[in-house]
Amino acid sequence: MAIDTFVIVPTYNEADNLDDLLAQLLALPVGIGAIVVDDNSPDGTGDIADRWAAQHPGRVYVVHRPAKLGLGTAYIAGFKAAIRDLGAERVLTMDADFSHNPRYIPDMIAMSRATHVVIGSRYVRGGGTRNCSRRRILLSRGANLVARTLLGLKARDATAGFRLYRREVLLSIPLDQVFSSGYSFLVEMLFLCQRRGWQIGEVPIIFEDRRKGKTKISRQEIFKAQYTVFRLFLRRLGGGEPRRPAVAVSPIISNDQS
Repeated sequence: MAIDTFVIVPTYNEADNLDDLLAQLLALPVGIGAIVVDDNSPDGTGDIADRWAAQHPGRVYVVHRPAKLGLGTAYIAGFKAAIRDLGAERVLTMDADFSHNPRYIPDMIAMSRATHVVIGSRYVRGGGTRNCSRRRILLSRGANLVARTLLGLKARDATAGFRLYRREVLLSIPLDQVFSSGYSFLVEMLFLCQRRGWQIGEVPIIFEDRRKGKTKISRQEIFKAQYTVFRLFLRRLGGGEPRRPAVAVSPIISNDQS
């Protein structure tokens, strides 16, 4: 079976989760592969990924990086491997901690046949959160409100990391010029996708707090995200964003009937 869809899984100290996650990904009723981008995890996550790659050649690949270099740069490394080396037609991004459940991936792939970017969304009808603290929910909703208001983003869940990009979308974006390296990379990517006129859809998901391990969102990451939104807001005011290729902007596609 030819694999044309790959899931990028950035990892740092995810040894408790990676075996279960890769098993569930490869068991899905759609043909997908996985690219694990490991930042030299001291808990042996990279070694676990290597074992899976040896056992499942053609479906599991590993990118080893020398240190913890940021979520955004991990995704870019995965994008390049998927598009340049593996000829992927679709590339998904997700967390390794099961906050993004693999069971939603078939629905995201199905929607990608009609739209260019698909978001696994907490904030459309049918979506939501589970086992998250009130502080985390407020932080997420506040970040979404600010990003959508200042940057004119149409997606309900602008900060979601559970996404699918079609090949042509990633080829249209100069990835090496994306400034953000941390979690704010997600906002910048969505900004660039929308400004280029790509169609964006949302599939409802239930976002769950991580089952094992510790969250990696620091106060410093929050400050970086605020800076990114302000920088992109100034860029929006300046206009002149290139639209390549010229694709007509369409309304957000989602399962939200409200």
